[in-house]
Amino acid sequence: MTNDLAMVISSEMMWTAIKVCAPILGFTMLVGLMISIFQVITQIQEMSLAFIPKLFTVAISLIVLGPWMLSMVVDFSRNLIANIPNFF
Repeated sequence: MTNDLAMVISSEMMWTAIKVCAPILGFTMLVGLMISIFQVITQIQEMSLAFIPKLFTVAISLIVLGPWMLSMVVDFSRNLIANIPNFF
């Protein structure tokens, strides 16, 4: 296994992780921004007001996007395992 091959595998792994995590992080950040704007406008500084909607956003995102995320990880793993003979 050469250093170039290790870098390619690491790069594919990182891009797969970014693709899988990006939608959940994006939705959560968007909800957090909307809640922060609401808190600034109304001057309500309750911590649970920010935490609970973000928690629900993550849960709903996982339920909706879970099959897609799982298929991305399975495809990466299947490709990696199928190419093991080519690494040597």
